[in-house]
Amino acid sequence: MTAPTKTLSRPEFVALMAVMMAMVAFSIDAMLPVLPRIADELSPGNPNAAQLILTSFLFGMGIGTLFAGPVSDAMGRKPAIYLGFALYLGGAALATIAPSLETMLLARILQGLGAAGPRIVSTAIIRDRFEGREMARVLSFVMMIFIMIPAIAPFVGSLVIAAFGWRSIFGAFMIFALIGLTWLAVRQPETLAPEARRPLRPASLKAALIEVLKHPMVRIYIAVLTLGQGQMFAFLSSVQQVFGTVFGVRETFPLWFMGIALVSGSSTVLNATLVMRLGMRRMAMGAYAMQMALSAVLLAAGLLDAIPAALTFPAFLLWAVSIFAMAGLTFGNINALALQPMGHIAGMAASVVGAVGTTLGVCIAIPIGLAFNGTIYPLMIGTLICSSLAWWLMRLSREADPTPKKVIPAP
Repeated sequence: MTAPTKTLSRPEFVALMAVMMAMVAFSIDAMLPVLPRIADELSPGNPNAAQLILTSFLFGMGIGTLFAGPVSDAMGRKPAIYLGFALYLGGAALATIAPSLETMLLARILQGLGAAGPRIVSTAIIRDRFEGREMARVLSFVMMIFIMIPAIAPFVGSLVIAAFGWRSIFGAFMIFALIGLTWLAVRQPETLAPEARRPLRPASLKAALIEVLKHPMVRIYIAVLTLGQGQMFAFLSSVQQVFGTVFGVRETFPLWFMGIALVSGSSTVLNATLVMRLGMRRMAMGAYAMQMALSAVLLAAGLLDAIPAALTFPAFLLWAVSIFAMAGLTFGNINALALQPMGHIAGMAASVVGAVGTTLGVCIAIPIGLAFNGTIYPLMIGTLICSSLAWWLMRLSREADPTPKKVIPAP
């Protein structure tokens, strides 16, 4: 097969990158309806342990993220993604026959290792073509399509397991991966020229790693991403239990989740519209301030029994929408800010930013998720703390940014 050489149109490029990134979201969200069945079969004595099905995948992805970028800098973007797909498909195949929770967690870690390839290298591909606010705008369009896949993933997952059993969901993961792999191979040209590749040597990797971690602004943005992803991962790991245990809507959970994701998807449209005018930092600060205020108000109202019983579920739905909206208004912007000074080592930078943010985010999410006690308060408290710290760090980044500020002359 002849390698493609024609640059994709922006709509197709955005759609393809969205599919590459959405493999992660699909692998998480489609599992949500399956967790009660896995708990019943593989961990009947400890239902909360089923949450580890999600966080083990994220942990594997965090580790794989550290290597995906450097491999892509050395081999090229597409070969690195092919390697990731191979690991992902192997993990999905193992999960279909896993006889115990421990084996299932191992399979999910392997899936996560593989998913890191398409997820991180696609970010490097976008950085190869765009930079700055234009990159943030493209990432917003990617997220606009991306949000549709996790929105319908639990519903699709519930249909698949109803028809073929819960293990068949891993077959659906394999089909989704093969579609993305074929599309990439047939349509997307390689974006990293051979002369721009960095040898995969310990010395060069160490030099690039040090360069990324020594940059003070990048360190701040990594910390912000860690906090943002930590609260998002905690929400995803607990949301099925919240709907089923707290509100008693286990059977209709996939439909509620789809509605939440679709409504919050408008945040990516808002970001794409405003980011060129307001800038990435202001958009992120506003999103974290919104989340901080809403979480504080609803948490206080709940603890004081100030919310009428008939409004508790609608109030939770509003808060859940805000969690997804926050992600749409921050993740793409923070990634673009972190990669802005690292264009010459975009793959390595994307790996370090993604690996540290994801693995530490999982470390934040696990205790919040396991603290579930039949109420939404542990989740709300964790979200409030994470958003508050993220907002403070973004404000700190504004003061510490060495980039010269534009001076608007007085009229």
